[in-house]
Amino acid sequence: MMRARPRFVAGAVLAAGCVSWPLHDLLEAGMATHMLVQFPLLLLAGALLHASRSTSGDARFASGDEPAWNRLGIAGLVFAACVLALGMIPRLLDLALVDARVEAAKIAALLAAGAALHASWRRAGLVVQGFFLGNVLPMTAVVGMLYQDAPQRLCNGYRLDEQVLVGTLLVALAVALALGWLVAAGIRMHRAENIGVHGPDVALPSTCASAPRLAAFTAGGPHHEERSWPEDASTTTSRRP
Repeated sequence: MMRARPRFVAGAVLAAGCVSWPLHDLLEAGMATHMLVQFPLLLLAGALLHASRSTSGDARFASGDEPAWNRLGIAGLVFAACVLALGMIPRLLDLALVDARVEAAKIAALLAAGAALHASWRRAGLVVQGFFLGNVLPMTAVVGMLYQDAPQRLCNGYRLDEQVLVGTLLVALAVALALGWLVAAGIRMHRAENIGVHGPDVALPSTCASAPRLAAFTAGGPHHEERSWPEDASTTTSRRP
């Protein structure tokens, strides 16, 4: 409970700052800050708000008890992918600038997507995470290249040079996230292999302490007895007087 309260406060303050004047207007004044600053901040706020109430959910996850609707985190990741895809449509960016209803829907969707990512990411595992990123990151890079190569403005609310800058940053972001996840996945797999070899709680004994045990083991153990095998019948007969 003590850990949940700071997360809730941080998430609420972050969300309130993103939707309130003057930070809201400053973030949406430029296309780069609108897509690459406000969007991630709202996702982070949603994740923090969900983390503040998910202590029982973390306990269920640790015990292996997952909700049926979000098995392996698939439903949450699909929802987050859809929200991110819609957020990169130029027409919706324009509507969010002039229509309060679209702006409210955008904010609510991004907060919900952040909560869904927090609820689903650890449950997903490396395979589902890779499938999710394998769809979202190439889509992000393709949208970035379209923004760079378009000869005219795709968003009426922003200049052409801003559009080109956002396209470049989207491609760079997709590459950076892909490399970061690959490194993290490699570290995680390496740790899992080490745990599989040594066990999670195996403590290797010191040489001095293990020497007597090793000697006893090689000698056959503490209860080892020399076993006498029966002699061959022909040999026994030949020894009789």
